[in-house]
Amino acid sequence: MSGARLSDLSKGDRGLIKAIAPEGHDGPGEIGHDELERRLLEMGFVEGAQFQILHEGLVGRDPIALKLDDMRVALRRREARAVLVERV
Repeated sequence: MSGARLSDLSKGDRGLIKAIAPEGHDGPGEIGHDELERRLLEMGFVEGAQFQILHEGLVGRDPIALKLDDMRVALRRREARAVLVERV
């Protein structure tokens, strides 16, 4: 299937991590693009990693919990927006 941003997916969706690509402007209280990219890479969001979205929060579907290879990770949707994925 085609590429998408992790933040656009829903519970049960699966796929592969393609890249980290922060977008938009750094707002007040937000971490910078370089720092966000570094944190995501350290958490295991590397090209080729497999994921499945396990849970979505009740308010605004935020945060999301996902299985990333053999780990469980939780992210805010605004952070997940920086992760490009390929759904399978």
